[in-house]
Amino acid sequence: MKSKPLTDQSNSISSEEFVWSSTDSTEVHDLVFQSLLGRLHRAGSRKVLDLGCGNGSLSARIAEQGFDVSGLEHSRSGIAMASKAFPNVAFEQYDISDALPDAHHAAYDAVISVEVIEHLLLPRRLMTAALQALKPGGVFYLTTPYHGYLKNLALALTNKFDDHWHPLRDYGHVKFFSRRTLVQLFEEFKLGDLEVAYVGRIPPFACSIALSGVKK
Repeated sequence: MKSKPLTDQSNSISSEEFVWSSTDSTEVHDLVFQSLLGRLHRAGSRKVLDLGCGNGSLSARIAEQGFDVSGLEHSRSGIAMASKAFPNVAFEQYDISDALPDAHHAAYDAVISVEVIEHLLLPRRLMTAALQALKPGGVFYLTTPYHGYLKNLALALTNKFDDHWHPLRDYGHVKFFSRRTLVQLFEEFKLGDLEVAYVGRIPPFACSIALSGVKK
């Protein structure tokens, strides 16, 4: 059985970044991969930006399917691991609070961001960077842990909120999206042709929600 990669230190005390310690795929990468791949194929995408690419494992899996992939990531430990393990992908350190480098403007057929937005106090910065990186007609595919009435009720009844929200993890989860709030965010940024997918378990208890939309 594949071991789960560690994505934070056992004791997170004033970490300078979200710490990566393995280049293995995470569980959520495995869950979303087919949904993501299908969306890229339907959009006819060729050049893909992985915005918040973490340890690079998902970027590399997409590149193996014939896509031209680049990755941007805030975590220096993630970028160092990704660059060494996956030399076929171009990785670059990038802080979402900074302006998107000019070389990435309107350069991609698709931008993906998997399990990133829930870590951001200012999620619209991610949306802005993604839209700047997309060509007109390009697709933005985003996933985040799913929150809905039945899911939240189940977490409360089973006392699993701490496991789900990671309150002791530096750079852990700070935003919690339902389908309604995620769609509202995409509509605010004028993304059209929205597609929703639930991954992991049945939809009311899904692990994550995937939402994609097209830049007009």
